[in-house]
Amino acid sequence: MKLIEIQNVKKHYTSGEDVVEALRGVDISIEAGEFITIMGQSGSGKSTLLSVLGGMNHPTSGDVEMAGVRLYDLPGEKLADFRAQNLGFVFQSFHLIPYLTAAENVMLPLAIVKMATSAKRAAARQALERVGLGNKLGRLPNQLSGGEQERVAIARAIVNNPHILLADEPTGNLDSKTSEEVMALFRELNNAGQTVVMVTHNAENGAYSDRTISLRDGMVVGSV
Repeated sequence: MKLIEIQNVKKHYTSGEDVVEALRGVDISIEAGEFITIMGQSGSGKSTLLSVLGGMNHPTSGDVEMAGVRLYDLPGEKLADFRAQNLGFVFQSFHLIPYLTAAENVMLPLAIVKMATSAKRAAARQALERVGLGNKLGRLPNQLSGGEQERVAIARAIVNNPHILLADEPTGNLDSKTSEEVMALFRELNNAGQTVVMVTHNAENGAYSDRTISLRDGMVVGSV
């Protein structure tokens, strides 16, 4: 079943009198339950594509359809609600709040959800247990290793059980051993039913996915 359909998406930026074409007519279909890697060199448009896919960067033209919903036809508040209910985000910089514990960081996406605080804590605990950090709920970010901080970021992304997990260079700040552990975790989450779309420049990460989409100069140049 097609979960994501990207049709002829273009994204242009203006810089003074110059026009930068970040995306130049991208077409991609993603099935529910797939693990997709988007690869390309710096400047190929892969992070721009992920931000467009995540409802955070309105395309200049083209359509982004997700779960039967045309994303950019939604008004601002409904688009934000759709993101909160359907998407989880993991970034290269972990973006953890330094004065909040691991559990409190994971609870952040639930701040706007109408549920009891005890239920939010239970959901955060469950998410941290899924990423192997059930014994570190009360640790602050500076009391965790880089790999553990990335796992907290992943737990935060999955705490609301999103249909789609979007990851932008999730191993960019990690050593090779920790990178392998994090990629194995993404594979495990995917095997449990999560659709994963990951941007990377690391070819080794692509081996964990079902399919690799290659970008160059804002265009899809391969899909294997």
